[in-house]
Amino acid sequence: MGILSLKAAIKVKRYRSYRGEVGQTAPNVLQRDFKATRPNEKWVTDFTEFAVNGRKLYLSPVIDLFNNEVISYSLSERPVMNMVENMLDQAFKKLNEPPRESWRLNFLRKR
Repeated sequence: MGILSLKAAIKVKRYRSYRGEVGQTAPNVLQRDFKATRPNEKWVTDFTEFAVNGRKLYLSPVIDLFNNEVISYSLSERPVMNMVENMLDQAFKKLNEPPRESWRLNFLRKR
């Protein structure tokens, strides 16, 4: 190989983050219609990871699609359910509506 100036092509192994079964997928209620005609009509949330000064941080915001306002958010060093629960509690407190059945009860029933 050296005489013919040939080089071995080494295939780089790609990073794959998938490690097992995928959990339950939520139904696609919005059907990609991300426009709202009044406040609090449609809220969306996500969960993202990013690095700051070499440390991983996890952000989970709730955004109102009427004006793209961040209703509430939670920031943590670990991706735990408690982080999302706190974010949702903060968001629902801003609704100023009479208390209804807890979102936690509905969530746990569907599990």
